[in-house]
Amino acid sequence: MSSRTPRRRPAWAGRNYTLLTAAAVITGLGHSGAMIAAAFAVLQCGGDGTDVGLVAAARTVPLVVFLLIGGAVADRLPRHRVMVTANAATCVSQGAFAVLVLSGDPQLWQMALLSALGGTGQAFFAPAAEGMVLSTVSGEQAGRAFAFFRMGMNGANIGGAALGGALVATVGPGWVLAVDAAAFAVAGGLRAFLDVSHIPARVRRAGLLHDLRDGWREVVGRPWLWSIVCQFAVINAVVGAAEAVYGPLVARDHLGGAGPWGLALAAFGAGTVCGALVMTRWKPDRILLAGTLSIFPLALPSAALAVPLPAPALTAVMLVAGVSVEVFAVTWMMALHQEIPEEKLSRVSSYDWFGSVAMVPVATALSGPAADVFGREAALWGCSALVALLTAAVLTVPDVRRLRRRGDAGTGSAPAKGGVAGASEPCEPPAGASESTGSPARP
Repeated sequence: MSSRTPRRRPAWAGRNYTLLTAAAVITGLGHSGAMIAAAFAVLQCGGDGTDVGLVAAARTVPLVVFLLIGGAVADRLPRHRVMVTANAATCVSQGAFAVLVLSGDPQLWQMALLSALGGTGQAFFAPAAEGMVLSTVSGEQAGRAFAFFRMGMNGANIGGAALGGALVATVGPGWVLAVDAAAFAVAGGLRAFLDVSHIPARVRRAGLLHDLRDGWREVVGRPWLWSIVCQFAVINAVVGAAEAVYGPLVARDHLGGAGPWGLALAAFGAGTVCGALVMTRWKPDRILLAGTLSIFPLALPSAALAVPLPAPALTAVMLVAGVSVEVFAVTWMMALHQEIPEEKLSRVSSYDWFGSVAMVPVATALSGPAADVFGREAALWGCSALVALLTAAVLTVPDVRRLRRRGDAGTGSAPAKGGVAGASEPCEPPAGASESTGSPARP
């Protein structure tokens, strides 16, 4: 009988990876419920739908404004310290929000101010976290590691939303916000124990603006990167508008109300978990080609709402869309991990995040007027067409079709001048390219 003790976790799931995954699950459980709690806190205090939107916008605006600065800061300072500081800021803001709500008479401006503080924290946290996750794994198992990370995160978001909704109904929004504050405190504690000894010390640079320009050159010098970031700037915006504005209206008029629409959204969330599970096994060779092709099904939900399909069919479509989005998300993380130098991950990630969120408020605000001018059905078909057309356009970029997975590649192993290593055909380095590239756009 062998005397060796069985390994309790896979070899690729190292200490940092395990801590980051655990922290992401904890904050996902807390924060998904807190988003629901914040909306009901506003309503509980006599606010209306406009007030709910103002508090939500108060979080989004600083997120957009400070993202690029957050990425540059995270590449200048130890990322884990930026993450812990951002978690502390969010803990304080959510804790104060909870105290205000539990005290019984919060003012709208106070809730908006605290939401803005939370959004600022997220602007600094997101690029630092992206860079830290990408730097924790290497080699052939990177795709599997990213898939498991996203599966845990997506599962926590689904469970947190369900649990948070139930707790808001039973104990009230204030206590749910307090739980979220505690979750960020615990997650910040876990992230404080990250081992960064393997990461080279940051070299002093000319200044923050220099770093921002350097990150911009990384993005624009790589056609596969900027084309997909631009693609998702629009796709995220139109899909967000369809789900946030048109979906509830179609559900009210044709599907029987909020219940069927909630089930469809839950199916999308379940699809993301299934997609991550698929990516723990599937290792596509041409990672961006596989990921980009998987985006075509994201055009289906808007088309299903335009018809509109019955609730069961819509739920099935949303499940497929969730699977396809997650396939893209994992392949995108693989591309960034493979092609971007470690010391530039956060800056590139901040441009990706900026592209992912900047147009969402604009599209949401314009969705109502667009439906008034063109009709809701035509607006939904337009959303679907934009997803399909932009995805097809990205496939015309040679580097998107050629970029191959390098099983033995670690972070930042791309060639120094922006060519796509491992491509089936040589790629001319684009003018003005610096080194490598990357960071995941979020459908």
